[in-house]
Amino acid sequence: MTETLQDETREAPTLPLHMRRDGFDPVPDMAAMRDDEGVREVDTAFGMPAFLVARHADVKAVLADSVRFSNESRRAFDAPGAPKFSDEERERMRAGNLLGVDPPEHTRLRRMLTPEFTVRRMRRLEPRIIEIVDDHLDAMEKAGAPADLVADFALPIPSLVICELLGVPYADRAEFQERTSKLLDISLPMDERMDLGRASRDYMADLVARAQAAPGEDMLGMLVREHGSGNDGDLTTDELIGIAGLLLIAGHETTSNMLGLGTLALLRHPDQLALVRDDPAAVAPAVEELLRFLGIVHSGIPRTTTEDVEVGGVAIPADSLVILALAAANRDPRVVADGDRLDITRDAAGHVAFGHGVHHCLGAPLARMEMRTAFPALLRRFPGLKLAVPFEEVGFRAFHFIYGLQSLPVTW
Repeated sequence: MTETLQDETREAPTLPLHMRRDGFDPVPDMAAMRDDEGVREVDTAFGMPAFLVARHADVKAVLADSVRFSNESRRAFDAPGAPKFSDEERERMRAGNLLGVDPPEHTRLRRMLTPEFTVRRMRRLEPRIIEIVDDHLDAMEKAGAPADLVADFALPIPSLVICELLGVPYADRAEFQERTSKLLDISLPMDERMDLGRASRDYMADLVARAQAAPGEDMLGMLVREHGSGNDGDLTTDELIGIAGLLLIAGHETTSNMLGLGTLALLRHPDQLALVRDDPAAVAPAVEELLRFLGIVHSGIPRTTTEDVEVGGVAIPADSLVILALAAANRDPRVVADGDRLDITRDAAGHVAFGHGVHHCLGAPLARMEMRTAFPALLRRFPGLKLAVPFEEVGFRAFHFIYGLQSLPVTW
């Protein structure tokens, strides 16, 4: 097992405690901090002071309280070395980003998007998701072993799904995937990541302009027709750009890393892999347990306290950054027995892999649908699936906001 930088010539930064992993697991120091202290003052990845919250109950309490723990943080723009932005520039960058606003603004935006992510809507998408999965399995089978499961399966499937849903040209996928991967890589210099963010916004602005000129049947077209200029509850162009950018990044980065890392976890537990492959009733619980066990989203968006608060018996002053150790919380022994062990037969309900409260992941039904389709289809198509390299040589993406794999060489 290796933890790698995309550019191995760069010096690796010091990872914040909540991002440190040993393979699938939070490092022992993270578990000890959760079990002993629960809340600790730390520095963020960008050198800013913050309070790290690790216990499951405390994490849920913070996530449930958008009044005292605000997502509308201006502190995120104050990191050492960050460029200075005017208030107008900050508002434009925040517009449409559901993760960066609180109610009632968040409520207004989410109400427009929720109909597109209901379980009923996902069921209508299911035949197309099955087709996309089967097409990629066909291509893998035709090309023959070995294969890189990340490049050939885990990454392109969610990318194609979200591209079709949003109305993004799939031909652009390589460009936006590379840009997004670098944007989420904290080992890159901040000025380079800021440039990538501007390029990403410019790309989304072009897509929105095309949708405004000729709205299609996709989600962007729907938003323009139903909520664009001139309609009740207008969305500004900046909000459309922000919504599209967030959904594109979240729609392919999270699920693709779950598919890659989840397959590796199942390969390391052959008895549980067999259950997912052979028992349709085992698939949905397995997805929930993998979400809990892997905890690919390290922390989500930092919150800012709007008043003096107390969390886990620790006093936190107003205007403080609060970071949530989601992976550690999902293994809290107070809520899950033997949480460091993968057990797809357990009831993993209550995990915070999709967050909690008003900011609970909008795309959770879509992510679940993709995983429930892709995992068993892959394992049935290739019943002899196995690693093509020793486990110790598998490269983990340690320096990304979303944990995952650089590649996953497999054979069958």
